[in-house]
Amino acid sequence: MRALIRGRRGRRFCFLIQKVFPYMSLSATEKSEIIGKYQRAPNDVGSPEVQVALLTSRINQVMKHFETHPKDRHSRYGLMKMVHARRGLLKHLRGQNHERYAALIKSLGLRR
Repeated sequence: MRALIRGRRGRRFCFLIQKVFPYMSLSATEKSEIIGKYQRAPNDVGSPEVQVALLTSRINQVMKHFETHPKDRHSRYGLMKMVHARRGLLKHLRGQNHERYAALIKSLGLRR
């Protein structure tokens, strides 16, 4: 994945996101492990459980980033967007099937 950053006088510079921000994305092996653990069917990659688990792992990575960079407001905005998306998915799952919601919350350790 590439990000396009504009420089002086309209020049464009391309940077690989993973080299500049290695904490911002999951590796393919981490992602496949999470999907394998939380999927409901063999080809399931989009169920609410999988999406919440992926968002939770990304949120945890960004939280580690804030330990060393507490004043990074731009990443904090992205963190708030991820937390909001996770909250919406959890609300949807709680309304659809409370047993699956409770099992997911327990396995991820979200509520204390």
